[in-house]
Amino acid sequence: MINGINKFNAKGATTMKQQENVGIELTNIWTMTCLDSSGNVKWSETKKNLIVTEGLNHILDVAFHGDTQATTWYIGLKGSGTPAAGDTLASHGSWSEITDYSGDRKEWTEGAASSGSMTNSSSVDFSITGSATVAGAFLSSTTDNTGVLYGVVDFASSRSVLSGDTLQVTVTVTAASS
Repeated sequence: MINGINKFNAKGATTMKQQENVGIELTNIWTMTCLDSSGNVKWSETKKNLIVTEGLNHILDVAFHGDTQATTWYIGLKGSGTPAAGDTLASHGSWSEITDYSGDRKEWTEGAASSGSMTNSSSVDFSITGSATVAGAFLSSTTDNTGVLYGVVDFASSRSVLSGDTLQVTVTVTAASS
């Protein structure tokens, strides 16, 4: 091949074309739909998230350093404020967590990776118990603040939720060679 990966020289040997700037791109797509108490769609938004440094370090440490993987991940709801790459689960001073829903953070039950992607097979539902303003969501390794913050999504605009609403959340994590 002349413009391909392999080139053959006159002696029949194969040389490999060196590719520069080859890496991995991680992308997470969040879809959040708010249903009112009657099951009607109030609003829906889909957006990519920021993978924070703590989340990237966790991926590297598990894959290459032999650290223990987090076997369960949880979705939490984010209030107002802008997420930053340096945020951790223990320290994210520019934004707060919203807890106006029943129970703890909700478990993200992801399927096995296929074609460089994984997602939860059905939405994670939050039953809203009070009035709040949701500005986004996050993925963490625990239901408290002692684990790993993987990533945070900040929606285009904050959205109001009321007691009786249900937030349905789907997270799709993808990895691709860039």
